[in-house]
Amino acid sequence: MPNTRQAKKRMRRDAKRRLRNRYHLSRMKTYIRNFKKLIAEGRLEEAKEYLPKVISVIQHTASKGVIHKNEASRRCSRVQKLLNQALAKAQESNQ
Repeated sequence: MPNTRQAKKRMRRDAKRRLRNRYHLSRMKTYIRNFKKLIAEGRLEEAKEYLPKVISVIQHTASKGVIHKNEASRRCSRVQKLLNQALAKAQESNQ
């Protein structure tokens, strides 16, 4: 339990920040999960349209300081790579 006024204030502030960070992180993970679900179901056109939204949410999460900018870049790269691999696989099967 905090004893000083400063420690009490820090505890209140950290609680607010923790909730805010959890919201942004959860939102980002949900978008990524939905994107992966689209690819797994083979709905590649919808996934292609959904990709800019996913990248936007990832970058927004980084801008809020919830994740590091390099982590955001890595996640964006992996999401794009996932779509490109699925598109290539679909193109191979069509030929």
